[in-house]
Amino acid sequence: MARIPEGEIARLKREVSLERLAEARGVKLKRHGADLIGLCPFHEDHSPSLVISPQKNLWNCLGACGKGGSVIDWVMRAEGISFRHAVELLKQENLPLATQPGPPPKKSTTVKLPPLTERTIDDKRLLESVVQHYHETLKQTPEAQQYLVKRGLQSAEMLEQFRLGFANRTLGYHLPASNRNAGAEQRERLKQIGILRQESGHEHFNGSVVIPVFNREGEVVQMYARKITRDTALREGTPVHLYLPGPHRGVWNEQALIASKEIILCEALIDALTFWCAGFRHVTASYGVNGFTDDHRAAFRKYGTQRIYIAYDRDVAGERTAEEHAEELMAMGIECFRVQFPKGMDANEYALKVRPAAKSLGVLLNNAIWLGKGQRPTVGVIEPQSTQEKSEAAAKEKITETIEANTHEESDLPLAAESSEPVEQVPVATTSSPMEVPAEINGDEIRITQGDRRYRVLGLEKNTTVGLLRVNLLVTRGESLHVDTFDLYSSRHRVMYSKQAGEELGVKEEVVSRDLGKVLWKLEELQRQMIQKTLEPKEQEVTLSAEEKTEALGLLRDPRLLDRILADFERCGVVGEETNKLASYVAVVSRLLDAPLAVLVQSSSAAGKSALMEAVLAMLPEEQRVQYSAMTGQSLFYMGETDLKHKVLAIVEEEGASRAAYALKLLQSEGALSIASTGKDATTGRLITYQYRVEGPVMLFLTTTAIDLDEELLNRCLVLTVDEDRAQTQAIHKKQREAQTLEGLLAKRERDAILRVHKNAQRLLSPFFVANPYARELTFLDSQTRTRRDHMKYLTLIRSIALLHQHQRPRKTVTHRGQALEYIEVTLDDIATANRLAHEVLGRSLDELPPQTKRLLLLTDEMVSAECRRQKIEHEDFRFSRKDVRRFTKWSDSQLKRHLSRLEELEYLLVHRGGRGQSMVYELVFERRDDSEKSVLPGLIEIKKLTGYSYDTKKSGLDGEKSGSSLAQVRGVSGGGAGEESPVLARRNGEIGPNLEKITTRAARENRVVHTAAGSR
Repeated sequence: MARIPEGEIARLKREVSLERLAEARGVKLKRHGADLIGLCPFHEDHSPSLVISPQKNLWNCLGACGKGGSVIDWVMRAEGISFRHAVELLKQENLPLATQPGPPPKKSTTVKLPPLTERTIDDKRLLESVVQHYHETLKQTPEAQQYLVKRGLQSAEMLEQFRLGFANRTLGYHLPASNRNAGAEQRERLKQIGILRQESGHEHFNGSVVIPVFNREGEVVQMYARKITRDTALREGTPVHLYLPGPHRGVWNEQALIASKEIILCEALIDALTFWCAGFRHVTASYGVNGFTDDHRAAFRKYGTQRIYIAYDRDVAGERTAEEHAEELMAMGIECFRVQFPKGMDANEYALKVRPAAKSLGVLLNNAIWLGKGQRPTVGVIEPQSTQEKSEAAAKEKITETIEANTHEESDLPLAAESSEPVEQVPVATTSSPMEVPAEINGDEIRITQGDRRYRVLGLEKNTTVGLLRVNLLVTRGESLHVDTFDLYSSRHRVMYSKQAGEELGVKEEVVSRDLGKVLWKLEELQRQMIQKTLEPKEQEVTLSAEEKTEALGLLRDPRLLDRILADFERCGVVGEETNKLASYVAVVSRLLDAPLAVLVQSSSAAGKSALMEAVLAMLPEEQRVQYSAMTGQSLFYMGETDLKHKVLAIVEEEGASRAAYALKLLQSEGALSIASTGKDATTGRLITYQYRVEGPVMLFLTTTAIDLDEELLNRCLVLTVDEDRAQTQAIHKKQREAQTLEGLLAKRERDAILRVHKNAQRLLSPFFVANPYARELTFLDSQTRTRRDHMKYLTLIRSIALLHQHQRPRKTVTHRGQALEYIEVTLDDIATANRLAHEVLGRSLDELPPQTKRLLLLTDEMVSAECRRQKIEHEDFRFSRKDVRRFTKWSDSQLKRHLSRLEELEYLLVHRGGRGQSMVYELVFERRDDSEKSVLPGLIEIKKLTGYSYDTKKSGLDGEKSGSSLAQVRGVSGGGAGEESPVLARRNGEIGPNLEKITTRAARENRVVHTAAGSR
């Protein structure tokens, strides 16, 4: 539902008298000091407990109900209606004026606003009433008007002629409740027409600008609606373009076919309105590429159309459909021309980018390509309709000699103007300012000079709603001054200020009063500019040039896309870390899914975790990522509602966001945050409850040096560990040295070009539904409860890889509940890549040892094995100290303390009392396997078993076989054969595990001779 402007709410609270509302409800009020008191009508009251403050226009009950608030709260409680319904009542001044006996209803079921229409009218009149309601709603909705301005549709004449409207779910307030016979009947009729949805009863066109289609008799035969919310802000699968159910009917702007034998045929109504506003009135439209109907064909025959300019979108679908329609129309004897927009553009987008639209569109029309056979017919030059032609009633569209002659004339069409500056919201009246008031603006301070009087204004930025202008105003004259804080819209306050300032400055009161009028005019102008700037989108949409788009698509369509990504990382200076780089890149692409992945990079200090994060984020557009060093506990809740939607939230160090850990976990799992907070009402100053909401989905990217992590956060993330081997350090040093050479300096410049291509490629990725036809046959480790989340990470990893390849996959469409859903499918290559990454990433995260601790264990085993071979003794007879490990590994003492402590806890090391006083020595309880250093995720199905699989929604299993009954839950992998090793045993016998035999037989060996690292007994 469209938001009610704060200025409108403030105006109602200020201008509607609470005293009048109370008296209309039969409350007898008595003066009590500055307030009014009376019996509260909202509970049984015998002594006056209702207090009304006329000065603040607020009420409060000191009795049983304890309620209070503004005029809106009064109407909500008195009438038993919602907040928005109460606002609509107050806006239309349609409040009950007679006393209503009895207590107020908890929830009213009677119509408070004027009814939509009479109960007895037919469906045609009912639909016309709906169109009129939407039309009036558009005039009162700034958001919808702003959308039309953004699309370049700024003509007040257009609004009235085509009866454009806006649906915001207020239609139901004009209908009887559904529990009344009249309400149920009218709602059922609106469902049959298609205005209300059959299942939910909600308005079908909610949140959309509505364009009705009329026939020659003025009857509504079709309605088109376009969502005004940005496509990327809508829920996945939400249709942007809507029509009434059933086949498309009617021809939009049918009068153009009567007036002209030459017609511009657009793909969409928005494009047609763009031509119309630019002065090309002989225009109509199909209802999308598949919306050219028999009504269009019949109309062209009926009115004798001779020539059609096909102005469909310049994309694959538009080109194909234009050729098909041209062939059909030429068979009807109609000449056809193709209007050539730049590739990928439509009429509206082109008109907005190439100004003035009247000239740019005219050039394209006059250079349209002849689609027929043989020599192009001779045609004149098309130009916009002039002022004289518009004044003639039934004027025919004329093809004149030259378009340039009209470009120097002043057009009364807003889109024909040369300037591309932002314009006021529609409908606009362009009038010149009656007075010019010079002002100096320095930060929040505004200075205005009138003669020898100098005015200084503070606090204008706090007035964010029209109708409120409370400022601090200081006036000086010589050494005299006067200062006060008041509302400039209050005539009483202006009179008082003029009188007191006149006395202080020694000037007449009328002089100060005239000055205040000029100050008020100037501040109104500055306030309008400030509000308009606030309403502008925070994020300007980035437009790619044709060359940039070609480069980006070349990357996305590269058959070896993943190899190229890794190669580009290398060229940008990131060596090694192949798995981490690819997993991170795929994870940031998952931001476009409904449930993205989260990444946590874990390593020692200075190992390069931040460098990995920065390298990945550098390939992401600035507008699609948000990065912080630290976050407070409540900071996430107060971000803009859509500031994080489909973006990457990167936090350089997880510890810096520890206070926001709860919000981060909630945002990752729920996809949204909400909080209720207390604040002051800007108008009344009273404490009220504000609700804040932050929408996801959002992809989290964190780094940390901690070994022990919050288990809840760990379960939600892909945990990546940086390679800290010596070979990797040597490779980094080599790269750092190369960066100081001439070749290295040139490579830095090349890096910017590489990053630009990747950023543009990310901009070309769109949220898509990704279907996995192999999902039923996939398997996953199920011996641990935490794998319930890890399984979803694995499935999301597959979908993210497919989403990255969306420009290499055919886009398929399925119809569900009458709506078309576009999707792409997962391939076997996607699953193979995901399996490879899952073995490295998920296999490592399921290990009980952190990577660095595991590395120390393997190094210690190397040391012990070497000493045992040298001394020719058994492992269980060898003892060593922390100093021995430090000397062998060259690790710092602080590192060894942390990791050795972890090995002690997990009983990979046993502690013994040493031979020198209280010193301690260790015994290694570990047996190395051949694959100890390799991370493996057991339970994943081999790709070759999926190769012969064909997707069938009615069957599951390979070759169409039905799935067998489930086995006992203690088994390792669902559907595994009886002879397969359980992952529980694989976990015990897998990569690394304590030698339980040595632990259990320790008592039998306590008296054996023990050797130390020094070789002494």
